[in-house]
Amino acid sequence: MASNSMLKDRIRVAQELLERVDKLCSRQPCEVEGRAKLCSKLRAELRFLQKVEAGKVVIKESHLQSTNLTHLKAIVESAESLEDVVSVLHVFAYEGPHGQKQTLVVDVVANSGHTWVKAIGRKAEALHNIWQGRGQYGDKSVVHQAEDFLEASRQQPVQYSNPHIIFAFYNGVSSPMADRLREMGISVKGDIVAVNSVRGTEDEDREEESDEDEDEDGQCVEEQEGEDEGGEKNDDDEDEDDEDEDDSAIMHTRVDRDTIVASLSFPTEVKVDVCNRANLDITTLITYVSSLSHGRCHFAFKEVVLTEQAAQERQEKVLPKLEAFMQGKELFACHSAVQDFRIILDTLGGPGEKARAEELLARLRIVPDQPSERTKRLVTSSKVNRRSLMIFGTGDSLRAVTMTANSGFVRAAANQGVRYSVFIHQPRALTEGKEWRATPV
Repeated sequence: MASNSMLKDRIRVAQELLERVDKLCSRQPCEVEGRAKLCSKLRAELRFLQKVEAGKVVIKESHLQSTNLTHLKAIVESAESLEDVVSVLHVFAYEGPHGQKQTLVVDVVANSGHTWVKAIGRKAEALHNIWQGRGQYGDKSVVHQAEDFLEASRQQPVQYSNPHIIFAFYNGVSSPMADRLREMGISVKGDIVAVNSVRGTEDEDREEESDEDEDEDGQCVEEQEGEDEGGEKNDDDEDEDDEDEDDSAIMHTRVDRDTIVASLSFPTEVKVDVCNRANLDITTLITYVSSLSHGRCHFAFKEVVLTEQAAQERQEKVLPKLEAFMQGKELFACHSAVQDFRIILDTLGGPGEKARAEELLARLRIVPDQPSERTKRLVTSSKVNRRSLMIFGTGDSLRAVTMTANSGFVRAAANQGVRYSVFIHQPRALTEGKEWRATPV
């Protein structure tokens, strides 16, 4: 039977982790993608533990030490230690060495996408033995996983730089393994520990494996925790099945109850090659010169969308964000963007907006349309039109970050496997010519 004190401790930890995830998200500048997935896993763990407490499930004490809670706690602590966390449990798709489709789960994506973290809670001895080929059948070594991370990161550049990868070991890592990972270009966080008794660790691993196979009802503990109260699999887990199977040796291995004693020390800022080129699309050109962006936002317009944009501007000014991103960068705009911008400006722009447009265009380097090769492979649709292909494709060829409010195109292109380096902002329309019939607020 499971120890009552250990059970209560596990329940307390699960409840605290749920609260910490909420606090974590409130500290970040934007919504953390995958938060709901992480909370879902924690709630599934908590429901299972509460079933044990209520006597609905009978398990051995060793099974309490083999749940996903250690790995989930490592993810939360990793996220708490990093700046600008954008997602947790993020699934990246990439192409394997033989062209096959692969998926990879990154526990924490931070520093605006420039940092990927894998949190590892398994014992250093077990990890070392797997690396040396002495693990259980199907175990995937951390070094093998590092190769997958490196390949995926090469195919997922952020502002034309590959993400920096950190492997965070919450129960230590052997010195030879840490050295090998560093040679590969992986940053290693965690205590370096000596690996003494290979024989003892192998026996322990076999013992753990047999202990964890089934509870007294004959059902795998890990299977139970991945189900909701009705026995259904969580929807949030479906998109990471492949990676979960690959990482099951790490995620589900029993560790001591007090394994994670403190957060590891992460760099607060990772040095990356910052892209110093910006490509302005039509929506950015319009937003930059709009009267709404220059203090003329205290109106209720006849058009609902303009009234909404005015309210958004009163709440959060967009121009300072554009200026901050553009500062110190070489500014570009392609022929298609400038041509269509001038047509819109001539039709809808007021005198002030037109004057600001000339000042802005004088700052830009206007280049011919030159879409990148991967852009040419995109299939046109309602969201992927020729004009957008020219604008974003030119930015891609220039290796510039495209500034845009056109998030629809960015998502549609990503759905076709083409991810652009973008700076997305709120849109602002040309409104100066419509102020005469608007109502001041």
